[in-house]
Amino acid sequence: MGEAGLEALTANRPQATGRPRCAARRRDLRNGLLFISPWIVGFGGLLLYPISASLYYSFCEYSVLQPAVWVGPANYGELMRDEVFWKALYNTLFYAAFALPLGLLVSLALALLLNTGVRGMTVFRTVFFLPALVPMVALAVIWLWVLNGDKGVLNYFLSSLHLQGPPWLTDPSWAKPALIMMSLWGVGQAVVIYLASLQDVPVQLYEAADLDGASWWHKMWHVTFPMISPVILFNLIMGIIGSLQFFAVPYVISPTGAPARSIYFLTMYLYDSAFSYLRMGYACAMAWILFVIILILTLLALKVSAKRVYYGGA
Repeated sequence: MGEAGLEALTANRPQATGRPRCAARRRDLRNGLLFISPWIVGFGGLLLYPISASLYYSFCEYSVLQPAVWVGPANYGELMRDEVFWKALYNTLFYAAFALPLGLLVSLALALLLNTGVRGMTVFRTVFFLPALVPMVALAVIWLWVLNGDKGVLNYFLSSLHLQGPPWLTDPSWAKPALIMMSLWGVGQAVVIYLASLQDVPVQLYEAADLDGASWWHKMWHVTFPMISPVILFNLIMGIIGSLQFFAVPYVISPTGAPARSIYFLTMYLYDSAFSYLRMGYACAMAWILFVIILILTLLALKVSAKRVYYGGA
């Protein structure tokens, strides 16, 4: 066989072996797409399309009952002049500014107490976690009874201590603090997450700190907090999202945000605009503003914590 024959043989060999490989790759791709097709359909129909549609409708005058009419940024301009929107946004940010740090501190403190080797830790862990399983509507009804200004359980307890309890849910000065106090009821989920993280901190680090004569606070600051910092960041981000989307409890307590719209949150105004006033385009614009606020705060939290969060091996 001459050189020309060898060149022809070597030139044809990759093509002969390449075709089955390409066919196998196409078959694997097809099978993979078939396996994940339910997820693709769900993602496209239940997430991607609604998000895209809401962005489009935010630039439209849309009442659900009539076809959408493009109005450009008119909805956003009207929101900037809407006093109710600014009131609802203020209430939402006020609630998040106090409920979020208080929830993080209380849940971390409870987790640290449970991590001291207390007897019956499993029971305590279950007791703290159970309130997180209570449906929001039932939770709101329970707290309506507890915080009743005349016959509520909390004011009855305060009166037994010769203290005059305030009208928690009927006084604008006390309505938001009452909801902030109510939010601490559901910190059990964060407590369980913190507790699992605390139990994963290597004991050798505490032993080395003891040999160096470190105090309790120094061990907390230089060992415990750095080791559980990813969990703190996780709970912070979830808290930002949850506190800014606070809806069910205040809506059950007072759908109008009474007294004096002091507990009228942005999600409540969004719901009313969409389903009570049939201004779906206006509500979509409000939803995108809320999304941008959550996104900015989340990115800010990630940026600030970038050099403060320790990931093992990183």
